[in-house]
Formats: sequence, C-alpha cells, structure tokens
Amino acid sequence: MIQVGVIGSSRCDQRLYEMAMKVGELLAERGCVVVNGGLGGVMEASAKGAKMKGGLTVGILPGDSKEEANPYIDIKIVTNMGHARNVIIAHTCDAIIAIGGEYGTISEMAIALKIGKKVVAIEPLVVLPGVKVVDIPEEAVEEVLRD
Repeated sequence: MIQVGVIGSSRCDQRLYEMAMKVGELLAERGCVVVNGGLGGVMEASAKGAKMKGGLTVGILPGDSKEEANPYIDIKIVTNMGHARNVIIAHTCDAIIAIGGEYGTISEMAIALKIGKKVVAIEPLVVLPGVKVVDIPEEAVEEVLRD
C-alpha cells in the first residue's frame, strides 16, 4: 500500500479543512494509507476523509500520549519528539501532499524533498524548489500518485 502524507497546519479555515477532507477521501478510494501528524486542522480533516471511505490512517504524534490523536487516527505512533517528528513523517511517506500550512509544514516539505520524495502542494505558504503546486484535491492526488 502506498503511504501518502497529508500535511498542514493544526488550525485551518473551513475551506482548507474541506480540501484536506477531500484529499483523504480520494487517497482512501485509491487504496492509499493516509499518514499525518495526528492532530487537528488539516491532519484531522484528511484522516476524517479517509475514514469516511474506509481508509487506514496513521498519526505520528509529537507528544507522549496516544490520547492527543484526533478521533480519526487508526494507528497512533507516539514519539515525544515535538517538531522533530516531522523527519519521521517525511521518511514514512512515499509522497506528500501539503495543504496550506505554516513553518512545520515547510520543514516537512523540505525534508521530504531532501530525501527524494515527491511533494505536491495546495496553497503553500512558500513554494520550495521541487514542489509541484496544484489548485484542487483531485489534481493533488493524481499528481502525487503519477509515476
């Protein structure tokens, strides 16, 4: 199974939340595992979307408790590493879709690019060299799964 990271801010507006939820749905429909940081915002939305379509979700949590995971996470990986867990997310995923985001998202994109992973973004805070920017969830999923 392809493991796709869906990354973004733990706080987002309703529009980005709905986009992230759609990305999760589309990935689950394609048989992908959705991996994220396990918290709220974009992470929660992508996991919720995946669960709505029967998908599997993995949350790589920054803290020391499984209880911090959003309710849509199936597999809770507790790291007690804070932002350093971004390295684990980048290495765990076969590819990444970033939706909005802030500094943590930028760090995850940069790490993923550094280790040769494909990174696709919708409305990124900054555009890093090597990131493919798209406008809608359908384009993001098609691009991330394209060989």
